Amino acid sequence: MLQSKYTITPEVEAKLRVVLRGCDELLVQSEFAQKLARSESTGVPLRVKLGLDPTAPDIHLGHTVVLNKMRQLQDLGHTVIFLIGDFTSMIGDPSGRNTTRPPLTREQIESNAKTYYAQASLVLDPARTEIRYNSEWCDPLGARGMIQLASRYTVARMMERDDFTKRFKGGQPISVHEFLYPLMQGYDSVALKSDLELGGTDQKFNLLVGRELQKEYGQEPQCILTMPLLEGIDGVDKMSKSKGNYIGISETPESMFGKIMSISDTLMWRYYELLSFRSLEEISALRSEIEAGRNPRDAKVLLAQEIVGRFHSRQAADSALAAFEARFRDGAIPENMPEVSIAGAPVGILKVLREAGLVASGAEAQRNIEQGGVRLDGVRIEDRTATLAPGTYVVQVGKRKFARVTLS
Repeated sequence: MLQSKYTITPEVEAKLRVVLRGCDELLVQSEFAQKLARSESTGVPLRVKLGLDPTAPDIHLGHTVVLNKMRQLQDLGHTVIFLIGDFTSMIGDPSGRNTTRPPLTREQIESNAKTYYAQASLVLDPARTEIRYNSEWCDPLGARGMIQLASRYTVARMMERDDFTKRFKGGQPISVHEFLYPLMQGYDSVALKSDLELGGTDQKFNLLVGRELQKEYGQEPQCILTMPLLEGIDGVDKMSKSKGNYIGISETPESMFGKIMSISDTLMWRYYELLSFRSLEEISALRSEIEAGRNPRDAKVLLAQEIVGRFHSRQAADSALAAFEARFRDGAIPENMPEVSIAGAPVGILKVLREAGLVASGAEAQRNIEQGGVRLDGVRIEDRTATLAPGTYVVQVGKRKFARVTLS
């Protein structure tokens, strides 16, 4: 167990503030402060673990919230372990789900893992990233080792998970193998001797299992840092490809720029906190300027340029801004257009198109989306199930139909 014998210097306090920025929870903060102080005193970097199951091949900005934190920890001098859950992906993470998640094939896992890491390297420093696969220690366990590991955690503790409890009470099936997921994720921490593990707020239970298993194996328990789940551009649900409210980091500069410009003025500050590399002081000063009367659009442009520049280039960000302004300022989009107000937001895109008078029916709306003829603030809409949050949007169908739609 870590002893409270290291001095918390101003340098350590400054590093702790960096770690805490934008986080949801740090458990246990006093323990982690001691870990930082020990690292500062001995020169031995902390081992920071992030596990990702390659369940889908693409990364969006929601995923980068935790990756950004990993990069900050790298910049503080610590060892970052990018753990690819090739073994646990075959089980399927039940976190936050009310049904069994179908497992992936080995081929799907390997293909997704390559794409995941290539995209994650746009955030992390590859030269300072340790890449591991949890099949390294999970496969050799065998049946005997798995039984011995399972003996170190009780069913009662496992049933403390909200999703398991809800499914059990609701009469929904829980497969025995699903109990193995948090157990194996926890064993990853034992195998890697991690000092800190990161994850989204929906991973808190799994991260705590790792902490408890480390105690069982006589190791110093890891601290855990949970990061918020980023809302999608609709401002309603968490960012997700299945919801159609995501911004992929491999999207074109123009698409990425346009989507960021489409978020609400309120959501913009959430994105600044979780996605921007600007200091909190800079963000606070910018917010004060907006509150004093500066156009919120200016702040949104700065954010869009920063994000596009990070995943593409500064030149690409400038080009995306020029293209965006050309559409809205130089006549590509008409100055005068019908203005429509629709209550009940969030509203589905099909309903918006109908009520704005841009299409005659839902079938026509769907057909235009499928043919690539619908744009929202200059960005093509490809998901007919997309929903729009409260705000004002320029909606376009084809080359000549426009409407400025305000949702409330």
